[in-house]
Amino acid sequence: MNEQFFQERYPAGLAATIDPDKHDSVVEIFDGFVKKFSDRPAFTCLGQTITYRDLNEKSAAFAAYLQNETSLQPGDRIAVQLPNVLQYPIVVFGAMRAGMVVVNTNPLYTEREMEHQFNDSGAKALVVLANMASKAEKVLPNTGIKHVIVTSVGDMHDGLKRMLINGVLKYVKKEVPPFNIAGAVGLREALATGAGRSFSAVKVERDDVAVLQYTGGTTGVAKGAMLTHRNLMANMLQCHGLFSMILEEGRETAIAPLPLYHIYAFTVHCMVMLETGNHSILIPNPRDIPGFVKTLQKSDFSAFVGLNTLFVALCNQPDFRALDFSGLKLTISGGMALTKDAADQWKKITGCDIAEGYGMTETSPVVSFNPPGYIKVGTIGMPVASTLCKVMDEEGNEMPVGEPGELCVKGPQVMKGYWQRPEATAETITEDGWLKTGDMAVISEDGYMKIVDRKKDMIIVSGFNVYPNEVEDVVVSHPDIVEAAAVGVPDAKSSEAVKIFVVSSNQDLTAAEITEWCRERLTAYKIPRHIEFRDDLPKTNVGKILRRELRDEELKKHN
Repeated sequence: MNEQFFQERYPAGLAATIDPDKHDSVVEIFDGFVKKFSDRPAFTCLGQTITYRDLNEKSAAFAAYLQNETSLQPGDRIAVQLPNVLQYPIVVFGAMRAGMVVVNTNPLYTEREMEHQFNDSGAKALVVLANMASKAEKVLPNTGIKHVIVTSVGDMHDGLKRMLINGVLKYVKKEVPPFNIAGAVGLREALATGAGRSFSAVKVERDDVAVLQYTGGTTGVAKGAMLTHRNLMANMLQCHGLFSMILEEGRETAIAPLPLYHIYAFTVHCMVMLETGNHSILIPNPRDIPGFVKTLQKSDFSAFVGLNTLFVALCNQPDFRALDFSGLKLTISGGMALTKDAADQWKKITGCDIAEGYGMTETSPVVSFNPPGYIKVGTIGMPVASTLCKVMDEEGNEMPVGEPGELCVKGPQVMKGYWQRPEATAETITEDGWLKTGDMAVISEDGYMKIVDRKKDMIIVSGFNVYPNEVEDVVVSHPDIVEAAAVGVPDAKSSEAVKIFVVSSNQDLTAAEITEWCRERLTAYKIPRHIEFRDDLPKTNVGKILRRELRDEELKKHN
């Protein structure tokens, strides 16, 4: 679709374009907001808060340590393997201020995954949480990492509480396996050393890589998306324009349960919320729903950033339903499809509509969003400012309005390419700058878009396309079903048949009842032929259901 098509459909007053060259670098933006909002709270975690001034001073100390006490040079990669703790923004912005490229690393990675990412990125330094330092110890000899900095969960807390948090995790919960990494330095020691030194500002260009953001690896070998300063700044400005329709500068508190090392949460909390002087409450372990709810009970929050599985889990918790949601202005959903049932439940309990957006690692990540006040549940909204979208068929022809095809995106937030993978880059980004998402979408006449599914997840039943999202949406609308995942399994008659995996809250629910429920709501060929009950479904650390893992299980049975 051309630019005019979308601009004519933008809500009144919402800018259709941004200037991606408004700022020189992420560091320039950082220098501005830490001074402008110096006394405001920036992040809170486990009851400890750091202000914008604290973030400025501590990240400067880390930058000084890197420049003066290590052999690292501007442009070197530094792997950051931290969950949602206060150390994360300190380390990331400190590394950027020292001219380094941040390699966000999942703390839940296996040793194999860590070794691959460290070597693929060429990382020369690692900042790691003590909880997974024993894994790092095993893989470090096989990597080019020269400097290791270790931190414990409570390191940013004051004396007694720091010892209590770290002591409980290590000695009571046994969550910190023993490790011995030669030459490793504690983060507190590094910050203390750096505090007495100064660092030299590093000149970076807008098109220099700021972050190597690795794809989830659920579709093969994980690849590093090169996200430049310009990419991150553009997406920040694109999101700023939308969020500011309802959020005020310097007056909001956002809940941050999704990992900051994932680009979705990074852009929201480490870019947009900081740039607008707002406060994020970090949730280190969102899987601990009771503990999560206790944090919410102590918080006056006005924004919530989540995804479908988290909304479902919270809405099923009685203590969550009893919270005061009178201050909640904005709920954002991304990362996976939002089901109508989850959206309805959230609205019923909190009184707040969920604004669903769409994006991917390769687009920094936001491509489209439902503007607050103009939400259309079941859609991913409209393209954000300065972004064009179109859908293409297998031959590369643009599909007309209302017809499904592969969603293609063009805008200043599209990555520079995959790190050291020119062939993979060429397969994903066309010569004229269109990124092929691999998602099947429909653009409606009003400009709103809907993802009908991943191209590779499509199920073919007797020549008919079946989109798993549609089947799952129907199944989870059943009052006794919590989660569901649909995959295609081999079938002698129809090539493939639909199989649904379900998690039920009612142990007496039968497969026949689910079939009858689907029969009333789906065309015959879409009705699951096979139904399997599970206690839970495999998910990524971000909470996405891993259909591929379920599909692989089924293929093994048929081989």
